Amino acid sequence: MKKVLLLNASYEPLNICSWKRAVVLLLKGKATSVEHQGATVNNDMALPSVIRLLYYIKTPYKSIPLTRKNLMHRDKYTCQYCSRRGHNLTIDHVLPRSRGGRDEWENCVVACHHCNTKKGNRTPEEAAMPIKKRPVRPVNFMNFEISKQSRDLTHYQDWIKYFYTI
Repeated sequence: MKKVLLLNASYEPLNICSWKRAVVLLLKGKATSVEHQGATVNNDMALPSVIRLLYYIKTPYKSIPLTRKNLMHRDKYTCQYCSRRGHNLTIDHVLPRSRGGRDEWENCVVACHHCNTKKGNRTPEEAAMPIKKRPVRPVNFMNFEISKQSRDLTHYQDWIKYFYTI
């Protein structure tokens, strides 16, 4: 099924909706088409791939929960020590919990079993295993959620310019 990126009036990503919902928003005059594909709806209207609401919708601030799935997505299913990719990875605490490290975005990274075992109960500096990318908290909840949904939708290249870097 064709998906459409829904933007706020300020061009912030709000959601991913079906093409039918997007067409209804366009016909009711609540949104405008920003990007479209070559396909048409009943040979009348170009099928949109990105639409923008005409009126700004205030969205409440939501923090992104620290979960295994969210950490894997943030680190792109890649070991932060050796760059091995896959789904059979573990979560490593940069400062080990036994030494006061906490379960926080800035202290957790994805690691393969080999690197996690090799690092053990040491910091990356003590183990001489530099982290490829410093761990940071994702900033925008909606952007993070949409990028998780669209991770496998590689043919939506026209969406990428509306995402913040995660």
